[in-house]
Amino acid sequence: MTIGSYTPEEAISSIATALAPAALGIVRVSGKNCIDLVSKVFSRPKALLEAPGNTLVYGWIVNHSGEKIDEVMCAVYRAPKSFTGEDMVEVFCHGGPAVVTAIQNLMLKSGFRQANRGEYTFRAYVNGKTDLTKAEAVKEIIDSHTDVSRSHAAGRLAGSLFQEIDSIKKLILDTLAAIEVEIEYPEDEETIADTFDRADIELAIKRLQSLVDSWQGEKLYQDGARVVLAGPTNAGKSSLFNAILKEERAIVSDIEGTTRDWLESWASIDGIPVRLFDTAGLRDTQDKIEAQGVQLTRNLAQDADAVLYLVDQSLGLKEEDYDFIKNCREPLILVWNKCDKGGESLPLASKQSFSAPPSSGDNQQVAFPRNAPFSEEENIDGDRPLNPQAQVKISAKTGQGLKALFAEISKILKAGLSSERQQAGLGSARQKEAVAQALEATKHALVSADDNYTLDAVVQDLEDALDSLSEVTGDITPDDVLASIFANFCVGK
Repeated sequence: MTIGSYTPEEAISSIATALAPAALGIVRVSGKNCIDLVSKVFSRPKALLEAPGNTLVYGWIVNHSGEKIDEVMCAVYRAPKSFTGEDMVEVFCHGGPAVVTAIQNLMLKSGFRQANRGEYTFRAYVNGKTDLTKAEAVKEIIDSHTDVSRSHAAGRLAGSLFQEIDSIKKLILDTLAAIEVEIEYPEDEETIADTFDRADIELAIKRLQSLVDSWQGEKLYQDGARVVLAGPTNAGKSSLFNAILKEERAIVSDIEGTTRDWLESWASIDGIPVRLFDTAGLRDTQDKIEAQGVQLTRNLAQDADAVLYLVDQSLGLKEEDYDFIKNCREPLILVWNKCDKGGESLPLASKQSFSAPPSSGDNQQVAFPRNAPFSEEENIDGDRPLNPQAQVKISAKTGQGLKALFAEISKILKAGLSSERQQAGLGSARQKEAVAQALEATKHALVSADDNYTLDAVVQDLEDALDSLSEVTGDITPDDVLASIFANFCVGK
């Protein structure tokens, strides 16, 4: 939406539910005189006009010729006690696409303008019903893929981030007030640093750093991670894909080369949204289509956050398995599949670099001796893991070992993230950038004080920090930033 051309209180209308067959559909309107405009196409206009806020009115939507379109319930909201802070009506009708579309078209012919993307939430923000952290949390909830990501977004919608930002701003404001008093009523002080209590600023720095550190973890739960299933043909990749999704998405067959292209689907692993990829089996083949699928597998693995390399434990590791692991730069878990068949794996005699699969569901680290096909000397980059990070024994068929596998995947995806539970976390890259700027300015304020700069320099740093924090909540936000935020919302929100 274009913020500069926004007209406050203009009556707007949109469909707020998906255009698909359903029990209910909703057409939402908001703005000045919206209740009066709806009453003109409602079978009981007086009842609607006289309805108090937060009440339901039964009736029919009728067109300008008096023809009945659908039997509905109208929810009436009176300003300022509504989502947008304006008068609102939500028309609950039957959920057929034709019915919902007919009512929306009638509203547009009756004086309403089609709502822009995110315009309802934008109006809530403009009218002081929400701040930007809560507004962005609305979209997070809509886009969430797991209960954990939804829960984190719900915390921000409930105000956890706003309250934390507000609390940090108070620490800075209290310090500014003390400095302003010193500027107005100067006393003899040995240094500028002695003119204010550092404790509040140091606490603000600590809490700002905690917020900045929270972003990487929050980003994982929002955007998800890419996990690729790779391995030779008939290792059980498609079976594991189906087992993780708990549905028969991929074709499972004993015929080699059944999977020629890749499949992908969202899954939840320890609450982390994961884009799971089932890929073609790795082998040399003269089939051009299958060969292209094998190359796609290698390409996908190169862009993965974690690779699950499946091996039939009864067949053991072969030359191509070692070659793949040797060249895999991404975190890799060696998955010994088909443990329900019994027996031990059979690694090549000249490749004793891998231990046999674990005898239970426990995980073991894998070591490469010097006579392995590659060694530490080949790790030229210094950051490429030569060993699988873990190995797990599973049965994709029975589900045995999946819990241990999920734990290893979660460990890899969460590596380097703070283990402390954050009461408040950042919900967007925009928020992270602004908080990082506030952190830098607050740190610089202490440096300025320690280096005996003038009090005005310290004040400027702290005011810069406050401006950055105000951008997070929306107290100070350029129009182009607002337009970018709300343009990503759906039309009905």
